Amino acid sequence: MLHIMLIAVGKIKEKFFREAVDEYAKRLSRYCRLEIAEVADEKTPEDASDAQAAAVKDKEGERILAKIKENDTVVALDIAGKQKSSEAFAEDIGRWQMDGSRLVFVIGGSLGLSQAVLRRADARLSFSPMTFPHQLMRVIFLEQLYRGFRILKGEPYHK
Repeated sequence: MLHIMLIAVGKIKEKFFREAVDEYAKRLSRYCRLEIAEVADEKTPEDASDAQAAAVKDKEGERILAKIKENDTVVALDIAGKQKSSEAFAEDIGRWQMDGSRLVFVIGGSLGLSQAVLRRADARLSFSPMTFPHQLMRVIFLEQLYRGFRILKGEPYHK
């Protein structure tokens, strides 16, 4: 069974987001072994300079990279990444599943991902050119992962 780790910066504070994450984690348990790892987010000054913002991303990035193993396949969720249809994402999941390594997806904090994390990524995936709160992105990602497995298995899923 495919081992998937989702590394996300920050904790989910709202109960409704936690409930949605828990629901999709339960649904996904039929298809993969899902592990969710949260890393602490850094406090960002209100009027952060570019250098301060980079320092925040670097600190968060160090925490992310500490969770990644050498042979992991890493996919960064990045607004500048490649956009795909749900069907194409399902095909990617199927291909990654064949690799046999742990599949790690990374969701950055409010400022995004550090350059070090982006360099470590084997792929970059964008869900939209729009920006989403990282807590909501976790729910959107898990839903698409669930949809991808349903597509792979030829099981019905609403369109």
